[in-house]
Amino acid sequence: MNEFFPDIKKITYEGKSSRNPLAFKYYDPDEIIDGKKMREHLKFAVSWWHTMCGDGTDMFGVGTADKSWGESYPEARSKARIDAAFEIMDKLSIDYFCFHDRDISPEYGTLAETNARFDAAVDYLAEKMKEYPDKKLLWGTAKAFDHPRYMHGAGTSPSADVFAYAAAQIKHAIDATIRLGGTGYVFWGGREGYETLLNTNYALEQDNMARLLHMAVDYARRKGFTGDFYIEPKPKEPTKHQYDFDAATVLGFLRKYDLFDDFRLNIEANHATLAQHTFQHELRVARENGKFGSIDANQGDPLLGWDTDQFPTNIYDATLCMYEVIKAGGFTNGGLNFDAKARRGSFTPEDIFLSYIAGMDTFALGFKAARALIADGRLDKFTEERYASWNTGIGKKIISGDVGFEELEQYALQRGEVTDSLSSGRQEMLEAIVNNILFSL
Repeated sequence: MNEFFPDIKKITYEGKSSRNPLAFKYYDPDEIIDGKKMREHLKFAVSWWHTMCGDGTDMFGVGTADKSWGESYPEARSKARIDAAFEIMDKLSIDYFCFHDRDISPEYGTLAETNARFDAAVDYLAEKMKEYPDKKLLWGTAKAFDHPRYMHGAGTSPSADVFAYAAAQIKHAIDATIRLGGTGYVFWGGREGYETLLNTNYALEQDNMARLLHMAVDYARRKGFTGDFYIEPKPKEPTKHQYDFDAATVLGFLRKYDLFDDFRLNIEANHATLAQHTFQHELRVARENGKFGSIDANQGDPLLGWDTDQFPTNIYDATLCMYEVIKAGGFTNGGLNFDAKARRGSFTPEDIFLSYIAGMDTFALGFKAARALIADGRLDKFTEERYASWNTGIGKKIISGDVGFEELEQYALQRGEVTDSLSSGRQEMLEAIVNNILFSL
């Protein structure tokens, strides 16, 4: 097999003093930390849609990068993409990949023909995984949002026929995920929402989305799937009001429809900021509810109001992200999927590798910084002391349920003004501690 990137050699770790752009400065995949290799802690994954398919097309212009992989016909291109993807993963020491069904193989007219061509591509993908036994599928999903049939949604479409078609497509994507040994299946409601309530049956759409999710879980479990189901929150774009707005909204939906036990959350950094949250906030909400699952690693541009899906280079955000991951006990079935694309002006084959190196080094450094923050202990100690009043006295009685409004009123009347019980939040000091740890690595 010919190499797609003959000028790119295996990317190696050279340390932070290296000036070689095609080398890792912080990510040493085989470094042992707490009994596991760094690659096992971070579980990096290639996103098929951006890396193998995304050519830089945006709403204002055509593509700038050649992602044809030297093939003019869709079937040959699907196979070439698989060959190129495994070369990329091998040279970058990435062990996982994620895909939408139509990233692997496009639509071919009828659903039956599309399924047959998709199955052939999955067959080849399975063969490739045998050739590279260390490469695994992190999660799969169905691309139930880009075709015109899904203009009003898939599971939330006003058309029952569209709902049925989406169910058939999702069934086939689940089958492929199981066959390839995927440990997760993701639902991203790309168009599951509404533009205006003037034409929307809000309650029916929510009910139908829950019906679709129940069907998917029931089917997959019957077929032997033991991995995680994920929902990926996103507040807007392309739909103005999406039903999976943020982590808290999704958790409320799961509780209402008796889906809480079956799903975890796949948190994306750029989606968090679109919801006017921090990345860490969304991870904390998922973690504290026992629903942290996986991560789509990227970042947005604070000067742009849309999902730019940039490769992550913000060390501060990566540190606070990995702080939550470590506190959650690390990844189980999930991982760090780079749902990120090189900028439209970064169009050469080499830019694929430079982008991934930047993102992988960012999270490797963030992981080490997060471990150092936790080992340092000052953040945890400060927070513990700030809430110390809940461990004794009236605070302990409130938590144990030993007092009600009458008792609390009596306490407040006897206690008098309570501003003297407050202490400084010391935000600036704590941020300085984070900086000190970061710059000491």
